[in-house]
Amino acid sequence: MPISPMDEFLAHQTTETFDYVFTSDRNFYDRYYFNMHDSTGDFFMVAGMGQYPNLGVTDAFATISHGTNQYVVRASRALGSDRLDTQVGPFRIEVIEGLQSLRLSCEENEWGLSFDIRFDGSVPALEEPKTFQRNRARVTSDVSRYAQVGNYTGSVRVAGQTFEVTPDKWRGARDRSWGVRPVGEREAPGIAIEDMMNNVHGFYHHWIPLQLDRGMYKVMYDADYAGNTLVEECAFIPAIGESGEIQHFETPQIEIDFISGTREMKRARTIMPNPNGEDVAITSTPLRTVYLAAGTGYIASDTWGHGHYKGALVVESETFDMSTQEKRSPYAMLNETLCRFDLSTGEIAYGMHENMCLGVYKPHGFESAGDVAP
Repeated sequence: MPISPMDEFLAHQTTETFDYVFTSDRNFYDRYYFNMHDSTGDFFMVAGMGQYPNLGVTDAFATISHGTNQYVVRASRALGSDRLDTQVGPFRIEVIEGLQSLRLSCEENEWGLSFDIRFDGSVPALEEPKTFQRNRARVTSDVSRYAQVGNYTGSVRVAGQTFEVTPDKWRGARDRSWGVRPVGEREAPGIAIEDMMNNVHGFYHHWIPLQLDRGMYKVMYDADYAGNTLVEECAFIPAIGESGEIQHFETPQIEIDFISGTREMKRARTIMPNPNGEDVAITSTPLRTVYLAAGTGYIASDTWGHGHYKGALVVESETFDMSTQEKRSPYAMLNETLCRFDLSTGEIAYGMHENMCLGVYKPHGFESAGDVAP
């Protein structure tokens, strides 16, 4: 592979050029994620971009929930050797100031979904606990990640409407993650098929970056099919310019009510146990949801998935009618749920409560992959 502009930087960590990563595992990835909302519940956008060096692919998407529809534009191209090139069809991401400010844009296109916005962090970027999992001998997840909440400036156009994005009202969260997790076309499961046959497979996940003017409450909780904790985080991070240090809480306790006949969140209550004082309770009341299984690639379909090779360059769009629960439920897997947060501190906030309950999850009585709430 040839040298690239990144090789100019004094940042090498292997003896290879930068277009090679440290492992030949096909599942290595490097990804941006952003979400943005209007603090009223009328508009929620999620966007992302990933590189998959061992698959030779880079792709990007943006999806907006507004009215009763969810709109998606997505693009994929061959990665090439220049990993500093973040142009993927109409999409581009520019780092203005590392760990603080980024610009993301989607040029005007035939589907009428475009934007040019800047994210500015309101808290320091927070390094999350590393995720490491094996299935038998195979490493299935080895991921580093950091997260940040902040404000947005710019404009967005969708469905014939233009929204002026101002930092006093438009907020959201982002993360950066990289490492090994399942990407690309589906592999044969091999002996892991035994997990499916024996009903010992499942994943339970909550990710809450709750933004306040004074800082961020951050909750992350992952568990396996039996309720065994895989990753946990529970903390408060003061806003930039505020005094104080990161406050760590104990294991978060998440009580969730599901919509009958689904595994979609109806309401949730999160307790952040404080070892040095009063616990903090957060009630999550959903306002609208971006369903990442609807065309974004996070949950692969027959037509699109992260890291799937589509050719030299492909740009596509889909619009999903989400007007009824019957139409939403097929996509209710990895749910970016925009919520009103009512805190026991008396504060009210708006932001995302990401949630997922796939496969078997015994603590909620889901004994098989097809079980739903009564």
